[in-house]
Amino acid sequence: MKKILALALAAAMSLTLVACGGSKTPAASGSASSGGSSSAETVDFPGNKQVSLIVPYSAGGASDTVARIYASELEQSLGTSIVVSNVTGASGAIGLEQVRNSNPDGYTIAYMPVESTMLKALGFTDLSTDDFRFIGRAMTIPAAVTVRADAPWDTFEDFVNYAKEHPGEIQVGNSGTGSIWHIAAASIEKECGVQFTHVPFDGAAPAVAALLGGNIQAVTVSPSEVKNNVDSGDFKVLCVLGESRSSVVPDVPTAQELGYDITIQGWGGFAVPKDTPQAVIDILEKASETAINSDSVKKTLADRGYEHAYLSGSDMDQKASEELAYYSELIPELGIA
Repeated sequence: MKKILALALAAAMSLTLVACGGSKTPAASGSASSGGSSSAETVDFPGNKQVSLIVPYSAGGASDTVARIYASELEQSLGTSIVVSNVTGASGAIGLEQVRNSNPDGYTIAYMPVESTMLKALGFTDLSTDDFRFIGRAMTIPAAVTVRADAPWDTFEDFVNYAKEHPGEIQVGNSGTGSIWHIAAASIEKECGVQFTHVPFDGAAPAVAALLGGNIQAVTVSPSEVKNNVDSGDFKVLCVLGESRSSVVPDVPTAQELGYDITIQGWGGFAVPKDTPQAVIDILEKASETAINSDSVKKTLADRGYEHAYLSGSDMDQKASEELAYYSELIPELGIA
């Protein structure tokens, strides 16, 4: 009997050691486990396959430049080649639709601008950011409320108070009807209970020129687009509408600092179709974090006057969802859809 018990005990110990040893098997390089599963599911991504990055704007522009530097860094992070393609049209909707309709396997990535939260409300497409999963945000570009240096307002509060007393008198230039800079001025109206006369231009540059010539009283464009005129003493920036102060005009407060609940800014990030497997998203998100936080991406953003503002994919999913809801309500109110 003692011999039988001893043999049984030895067998039980042997099984226990095998079970414990099995849990220490390392995952293969380039694999990821799907979250929440009791047994780890790994994927071989990207393997030897090429990844496509779709930029929904023309080659040579700011978005394209940032996307290409990101792609160069992502190649190193993923260990595979990235091909950047420019697919333009319908204010970016055509390129984004191509990614949305692609196979959700992680091999097709979209450059996502802030306009991706507005396109549906503007009537350009039925897609929205809900059709995608973000793998990271790279940058932000805050709106800068800018007036001539000889304007009678030295603070944003002065500007708002005057607008309250003189409805519709202040003409605010923007880069086009329905653009992010148009939305910026409209958000000030909504938050502060004022009324402007919106003057659309074909881009920010002619709006800035109109302000310089005294044809309008203010613009809401990016800090980099007015910096030269600020430096020359022709303009002054009353506040920026970003999450934080702009590195371009670091002495200018944010609207939030001044007590106004307004945050309107351009941004650029990267996303894949929403049905992409979580294990693949995990790999892409980790690689994107490395790429976006690289020195070359940071330098490119700084040279362009943009703010390096990395956000994880999950955090960006939440932020995009909030902005989609906000713009879906605001744009119809403006009557521009």
